[in-house]
Amino acid sequence: MSFDPVAVRLEAARSVVRDAAMLALAMRPAPGGPTGTLKGRQDYLTEADGAVEALVSKRIQELFPEDGFQGEEGGVTRKGQFRWVVDPIDGTSNFARGRDRWCVSLGLLKGDEPVAGVIEAPALGEVFTAQKGKGAFLNGKPIKASPINNPQEAMIEMGWSSRVSTELFGEKVGAIMALGAMPRSGGSGALALTDVACGRSDGYLEIVIQLWDVAAALIILEEAGAAVSPFLQTGGLTGGATILAAAPGIAKVLSEAVQVEI
Repeated sequence: MSFDPVAVRLEAARSVVRDAAMLALAMRPAPGGPTGTLKGRQDYLTEADGAVEALVSKRIQELFPEDGFQGEEGGVTRKGQFRWVVDPIDGTSNFARGRDRWCVSLGLLKGDEPVAGVIEAPALGEVFTAQKGKGAFLNGKPIKASPINNPQEAMIEMGWSSRVSTELFGEKVGAIMALGAMPRSGGSGALALTDVACGRSDGYLEIVIQLWDVAAALIILEEAGAAVSPFLQTGGLTGGATILAAAPGIAKVLSEAVQVEI
């Protein structure tokens, strides 16, 4: 059997993310008003963010010292042919209030190409995984994007960001509603994208989102057969960019409605 460096890394990542998710879960505040500090409007930072990222960084460095590493909090700290990209807690505003909809996201890029990813939402008991060419899975079972092709039956989520004007946000939500689709917003970009990958929703739009939010989700979406905008090619490798993911049957009409290439 030939050696598969991506498969080896994915298997290790599952263990690392599991430990990171358990640490985050142990540090989650009790339900109530938000615990943590604000980096910006509705942009929370908790003690757990730093602790989880440090754990993941240390473990990955021990396992794969030749690999690069990038985190939401620490930025690019190491470089290599393979690059790990972590969002220690995606959905921090939910986490800070003791809610369940948040996750640890760890993606693997080879050069500039996503090749593997793990997203674990421990409070929900869910683990999403994917490897390029090997399929996408939720708790070990294969997943596929929704077969829906009528936007009037669709559920579309849009991520809110303080970096996007109220007018632009309202314009895009209005375009979604004009299709007859049902709008949603759940506070975690990574989990919104996995919802598209497993068919729980039919689309997700966020006008400004970062690589660490989507690095693991991109390969999960690809392997699940979802349609995705060219995030990495439109600035996502180096800064905030727009992402649109959709069930293939409504991708064209949704793309045209929100004016985002897919």
